[in-house]
Amino acid sequence: MKSYANVTGYLFISPFLIGFFVLTFYPMLQSLYFSFTDYSLLEPGRWVGTNNYVRMFTADPNFATSLGITFTYVMFAVPLKLLFALLVAMFLNKELKGISVYRTLIYLPSLIGGSIAVAVLWKNIFGAEGFVSKLFSWFGVENMSMVTNPQTALSTLILLQAWQFGSAMIIFLAGLKQIPRELYEASSVDGASKVRQFFSVTLPMLSPIILFNLILGLIGSFQMFTQAFVITKGGPLKSTYMYALYLYEKAFGSFQMGYASALAWVLLLIIAAATAINFAISRYWVFYENEGGK
Repeated sequence: MKSYANVTGYLFISPFLIGFFVLTFYPMLQSLYFSFTDYSLLEPGRWVGTNNYVRMFTADPNFATSLGITFTYVMFAVPLKLLFALLVAMFLNKELKGISVYRTLIYLPSLIGGSIAVAVLWKNIFGAEGFVSKLFSWFGVENMSMVTNPQTALSTLILLQAWQFGSAMIIFLAGLKQIPRELYEASSVDGASKVRQFFSVTLPMLSPIILFNLILGLIGSFQMFTQAFVITKGGPLKSTYMYALYLYEKAFGSFQMGYASALAWVLLLIIAAATAINFAISRYWVFYENEGGK
């Protein structure tokens, strides 16, 4: 009976296992192999050892450029998105009439936030004939196109990322509802103001949720591609030349699949390192109730 139950269990999870090994694990191994080859899709790969990686770090200025722009994007977009998500979640945590409707309306943009249609809409809003340009024209600034200005183009992508705060907001909202009301009541009796309660009660109790959203935000931001490809195509003057966009151009523009695979694995290592660092330093600021604050 026990063996029959095991077989039944494996049958139920077999679609996932097949999909994982065929569509994820095997392609990853193949990509790792290609990263050590000169492969162009049109011809069999030729083994070149670590040449792709040596070229990347020593003779490819676009690698450093795209990586630096991506790090700048991550450093601004992730905190801004988390801040908006937390503030909105705190507002939606109130017991108000029709609050569920507001929650739905505020979350809706995140359902379509990563789509090409929204990217095109964002390009039009911040373009020369868009709403933002017309707004600046009221103050005497004509033809203010943020997406074609090297000094502001990256800012439009950061704002778009921050605008897609719905998923993080829902997670923050769930975390806020799990904070015992007794903690706020006790702190109020001790004379703590709303600001003090936020820093002494809300943030410590939400710290595991903040870490979770931070990790997800880092992973997603490092891989940002659609918005840069549709809105700016890496311009102007490569001011929005994101790492994933550079990887895409090498793979499907130049058909340098081997080199693109090496770029992909370096990105994986960067994301893994960023995740590991955040987990390492989380012991100093993340509060776990069942561990007594450790």
